[in-house]
Amino acid sequence: MSSASSLGQTSIQVEFNLDRSLDGATQDVQAAINAAGGQLPKNLPNPPTYEKVNPADALLMSIAITSPDLPIAKVDDYVENYLAPQISRISGVGLVDFHGQQKPAVRVQIDPSVAAAMGLSLEDVRSAIGTATVNSPKGTLDGHRQSLTLDTTDQIFDASVFNSVIVAYRNGAPVRISDLGKAINGVEDVRQAAWLNGERAVIIDVHKQPGYNVNQTVQLVKDALPGLQRTLPPSIVVRILGDRTQTIRASVGDVQFTMVISISLVVLVMFLFLRNSRATLIPSVTIPVSLLATCAVMYLVGYTIDNVSLMALTIAVGFIIDDAVVMVENIIRHIEAGERPLQAALIGSREIGFTVLSMTFSLTAVFLPLLLMGGLMDDCFANSPSPRVWRSSSRELSP
Repeated sequence: MSSASSLGQTSIQVEFNLDRSLDGATQDVQAAINAAGGQLPKNLPNPPTYEKVNPADALLMSIAITSPDLPIAKVDDYVENYLAPQISRISGVGLVDFHGQQKPAVRVQIDPSVAAAMGLSLEDVRSAIGTATVNSPKGTLDGHRQSLTLDTTDQIFDASVFNSVIVAYRNGAPVRISDLGKAINGVEDVRQAAWLNGERAVIIDVHKQPGYNVNQTVQLVKDALPGLQRTLPPSIVVRILGDRTQTIRASVGDVQFTMVISISLVVLVMFLFLRNSRATLIPSVTIPVSLLATCAVMYLVGYTIDNVSLMALTIAVGFIIDDAVVMVENIIRHIEAGERPLQAALIGSREIGFTVLSMTFSLTAVFLPLLLMGGLMDDCFANSPSPRVWRSSSRELSP
């Protein structure tokens, strides 16, 4: 377990064992948050939240939201309250975080020298602002036939109203915020920002939930973005900066191309050296049949085609070719010595059958330790669950 904190925010990461039940771990984390609720500050604007994240997964995709007309605080408001929640509901999305967050806020700027001259401290100003924006119960109006609960708010949402807030009285006259400084509409954190091509932006990073397909999740997000874009103001532009599927598709394509080239070269070499089309046809048919049988077994046991499995298939093609070449060459040797084809096949296979099996088992034994490796390799070879990490965060803001 590790934790990290910044100004007004704390993040805690909890990692569980690979054999830990996902549902059970979720309940434990939620129970721990509920148990700690009584010790948390009462002025937290939002309760702590948690997300399920696989630390082995890279960033799924990044989305930038910009606007040439709206202020960045307004753009952030649309992103955090509408766009990000909609994306987080898409199947396969595990975590949505932000860069360049600019939450709208009212910033009160006080001149300390003016406040000190009036016998006021910054704590006095803070207390006055907190009292002025408390949303407290108003009570009820009881009648003979009905009772009405008053529902109004004491919170202030505009900077112009804050300037009229009374901080204290001096010589019978009220001292307002405007007498000590000014209140302006701004953002919570002015020390972070994001730009895209020189334009202020809010960037969303989308992470995958463990157990879901990367390509499918990215495609679902891409399909949902046009509909979400239509519900936003026309001046807000949503752009995809990049997604992980580009490198995945490129690497899978490279492995596939390498496999095709290796098979073609082996068949060509056998034809050039043996000068026998029938002998060349045997390994040419053996390779695709073996690959199809392997894929069928992988499908039945729930394995997937990825870079690791494609690499394993490429190596396995070498095994098949080695065995087929040795067997065919030995049979052809007996045929050239005058034996009939059937008899040559029986004699040749009997002579090197044990050798071929020994070669196959010895080559397989080299890679067998990979199946016994712990950690994230289990997710590639045995399709077992990945480690789960929950990030819990809370934010405490001063008035």
